[in-house]
Amino acid sequence: MLSLGRFMLALHIAALIGGAHAAAQTATSDLPAAVSPTVVELFTSQGCSSCPPSDQQLGELAKRADLLPLSFHVDYWDYIGWKDPFASAINTERQRGYARTLKQRYVYTPEMVVGGLVHDPGYDPAKIGKMLRIVAERPGPRVIPSLARAAGAGLTITIPETRLTVPHDVWLVTFDRQHRTEVGRGENKGATLTNYNVVRSLEKFATWNGEAASWVVPADHIRDSQSIAVIIQQTSYGPIVGASRWDRPN
Repeated sequence: MLSLGRFMLALHIAALIGGAHAAAQTATSDLPAAVSPTVVELFTSQGCSSCPPSDQQLGELAKRADLLPLSFHVDYWDYIGWKDPFASAINTERQRGYARTLKQRYVYTPEMVVGGLVHDPGYDPAKIGKMLRIVAERPGPRVIPSLARAAGAGLTITIPETRLTVPHDVWLVTFDRQHRTEVGRGENKGATLTNYNVVRSLEKFATWNGEAASWVVPADHIRDSQSIAVIIQQTSYGPIVGASRWDRPN
């Protein structure tokens, strides 16, 4: 039988252990869960006079850690008189893919697509906020891919196993965080435009079926890139289920 003194000491030790366990549980529950940033894609052009307000809104969104805003410059405005130095046919094809999936009658600029699900011109903060809420509340899988440096100065993309019903595309995007351009001709003649998270290359890197997977991005794919992102998206420009980014140190 324990003496009273030993009994009280045992209770004290038990209380300390229990308190430490409870504190550990509380600390764990208070840690923020890892989340994948919401992808915001702005289809824009320096030759479009309606685009600068949406470009500025994308710049505001670029300050948020929970978002991955990207500026895709399309090439169908180049004939007006100013050739956008960041425009590409690949970006235009991506926008046309969304037009087919989202049942749009035509493509337009500016167009902001959030999460691959909803679209709007993207110059009204209230409407942008509504799109972000719609995407945040959507049902379906969520994926948190990771990007890490690989041997030979490349990057490794890693995706955990996830239950999927259809295949998904793994997109690799390189982008520059900011560009300022003096526009000499076209609808924005005389203006100095600032564009944010300007996409420089877009590549469908792989198709993913939900199994745990890993790929190495060769160094020559990203050697001159300021920032790299990976986007996991249902095939045929469907909903985006996950994304991650990697920024080259200054």
